[in-house]
Amino acid sequence: MPPVDLWQLADLQTPWCLLTAATLRIANHIDAGITHIDDLAAAAHCDPFVLHRLLETLIEKGVFEQPEPGRFALNEAARGLLNPGMLLGLDLDGFGGRMAHAWGTMLQYVRTGKSAYPEVFGCSFWEDLDAHPAIGAQFDAVIGPQGHGTPNPHFDITGGWASIQTVTDLGGGTGAMLAEILRAHPHVHGTLLDVPRTVARAPEILEAAGVADRATLAGQSFFDPLPPGADIYLLRGILNDWPDAETVAILTRAAEAARPNGRVVVLKSVGPSGVPRGISIEMVLLAGKHRTIDEFRDLAAQAKLEVVSAGRQPNGYYVVECRPL
Repeated sequence: MPPVDLWQLADLQTPWCLLTAATLRIANHIDAGITHIDDLAAAAHCDPFVLHRLLETLIEKGVFEQPEPGRFALNEAARGLLNPGMLLGLDLDGFGGRMAHAWGTMLQYVRTGKSAYPEVFGCSFWEDLDAHPAIGAQFDAVIGPQGHGTPNPHFDITGGWASIQTVTDLGGGTGAMLAEILRAHPHVHGTLLDVPRTVARAPEILEAAGVADRATLAGQSFFDPLPPGADIYLLRGILNDWPDAETVAILTRAAEAARPNGRVVVLKSVGPSGVPRGISIEMVLLAGKHRTIDEFRDLAAQAKLEVVSAGRQPNGYYVVECRPL
């Protein structure tokens, strides 16, 4: 491996320059034909001298071009900033700013093991989304198809899908995953369960997928008693957002609803033991955890669930199936 440059690893200049350019929509202005620095600064309502320096800094890193002094153009990297999904995660005036400033709480998080998000924003992450509807809508978009693309509904379960009649997607956001599951399995009916402000945005996605007639919306918390009787209670990318106590509480509600014959299926929050794991954004935002299967078994047992199968599937999912005890 090449020598490690610690100063380069510690560089804060480049990400903040990139985030600022994205927030100011510099790529969009250039794409619209505004290319001279004075015109760009006027369009973006910023200082031309500082903007010039910012753009030349990014050019050194391979983003944007300057075909002649004071005139700028897009290159392939800069065209990525035209992607609305990319902008959602980079805009410092929106949800991207929440993520960016949350990384500044790293020291306190590492010292305590608890999210320091309230120290910056005055409330917890979830309370912040409730208090600021525009930020909440951007979060839903970031974790939905606009930010993450169409989810993959193809994962295997014990005994196959033929006997499955109902699926409840817990914390399923605006319904993209449930919509794809229902498209892939036309005999299945589904319930989308998430907080009211989020499920209110689901009908458009479900209708576009042609599955709205087989989908029911449940606007509630998954910490409250859940609609009982589904064959599968799906937790996709949910448990990694929560500390241990809350994870046990969520699993307990799922186990209660799944009894006696249902199962709880977990995707994207659990992985094999013995694999290195780094720090992720949900850890900093929420003190969440991506757990090994051994760590998860202990929590599942506390929730009166038995892990009956777990493993990596060809599609990349690490799928965990649980049955209520």
